[in-house]
Amino acid sequence: MSSSELKPGSLRELLHVAVPLVISAGSITLMNFIDRVILTWYSTDALAAAMPAGLLHWTVMCLAFGTSAYVNTFVAQYEGAKRPERVAASIWQGIYLAIVASGLLLFVLPFTNQIFHFIGHASAVREMESQYFYVLSVGTLAFILSNTLSCFFTGVGRTRVVMIVNVISAVTNIVFDLIFVFGWGPVPALGIAGAALATVLAKSLEVALYIVLMSNLSWATLYEIWKNRRFDRELFWRLVRYGSPNGLMFLADVGAFQVLIILVGRLGEVQLASTNLAFNLNSLAFVPMFGISTAVLTLVGKRVGEGRPQLAIRTTWIAFGFCSSYMLFFSALYLLIPDLLMLPYAMEADEAQFSPIRDQAVILLRFVAVYAFFDAMAIVFGSAVRGAGDTRFSLIFCFCAGWILMVLPTVIYWQLYGGHIYACWTACTVYILALGVGFMLRFRAGAWLSMRVIEPQEALPFILNEEPSESGTPSSSVEDSQNLQMAMAEPDSAEDLCR
Repeated sequence: MSSSELKPGSLRELLHVAVPLVISAGSITLMNFIDRVILTWYSTDALAAAMPAGLLHWTVMCLAFGTSAYVNTFVAQYEGAKRPERVAASIWQGIYLAIVASGLLLFVLPFTNQIFHFIGHASAVREMESQYFYVLSVGTLAFILSNTLSCFFTGVGRTRVVMIVNVISAVTNIVFDLIFVFGWGPVPALGIAGAALATVLAKSLEVALYIVLMSNLSWATLYEIWKNRRFDRELFWRLVRYGSPNGLMFLADVGAFQVLIILVGRLGEVQLASTNLAFNLNSLAFVPMFGISTAVLTLVGKRVGEGRPQLAIRTTWIAFGFCSSYMLFFSALYLLIPDLLMLPYAMEADEAQFSPIRDQAVILLRFVAVYAFFDAMAIVFGSAVRGAGDTRFSLIFCFCAGWILMVLPTVIYWQLYGGHIYACWTACTVYILALGVGFMLRFRAGAWLSMRVIEPQEALPFILNEEPSESGTPSSSVEDSQNLQMAMAEPDSAEDLCR
């Protein structure tokens, strides 16, 4: 079924956009899962080192990454407003931003060893962290540029393209992992540095594939991609204005988790490895929901561009029902079969080293089971308000919640009682609960309904070929305004939404 045949605001429309993105994110999850499994086979120190180093790399680049990711909202709103030339211009401004930002981030490289020495993990782990972080940092441009180029396809609703590219990239990464980590033929065993190299090469492949696909004659002609490649100062700074709070929100969130991981790492290698293992298993549920997040962001942006926010409300409630059910399913798995989920890690790992890690990870997965439902709330309702342009609230709320509810209590407990892994995880759980409830309340308040990121004079309302009413307003607009408050109050019945 093509997108033009789908009823706007329906479950089918959401699934049409979201399912390829869920599969795409799922392929990334599977790639990361196998990557960690392979590192566990290599050594438990490598497993312990991968998450803090990877998280630090994400922390360093997430401001630029989050800002460029907001290109998706610009593309979706311009697509809804029927402005294809501005779609292309938005992508190019994101490309320029990615190039400049990744170049600036290279200045971090000379300080890699000092950073991990300051963090204070065990020497064997610290050396691997430095290697992993250094290789990932060299490939930062590939990460940001791939994300930016994918916004063209997600923003215009061609999400199956993103799915295919990410699946190819994930398979490539897994193959490269096996070659570079353990060595093969003339390729020497590079260990954890090989895992990072595999990821960078896979991301570079994504960039190449997106460039080839965007050069397709039909898309290049329709959106005038090459014609609109000039630097547009006004549009660029508007992207920075709305996108940088999105990037800073990522930074506040990831930075808070980075502090948590650093403190856990100081408790010992078993605590750090079990935390990494629990978060990696949590990613099986969490990362695919980024597909739902991007779909909500895209559809809300498109409806705002069309001038039909009531349909964005319907889409958001449908997405929440889907996402929360998925998370609750995984909560049950974490509680009922944790040993089975950890079996791939244990297969080739040293039993004596892995046993205490597994025992503690079983308990940590109970925390994950508690906060998973609220994670779904944060993902869906947070994406909805950001899709309209409500990025400033998202930044302030995430920063306050993360640092006041998670970091501050953990640091205080550390100073008073010497720290404990369950205290760290309790603070993490409280933070995610607050995040979910807060974004839901913000969505229900409805401030985002009057927001948009595109030029007001260019954002024309969407008209479904209705005859105008006597007042001159299209009849659908009159009906929409009457139903808007009802739609905000509560979701429709499941039967009506599906229809």
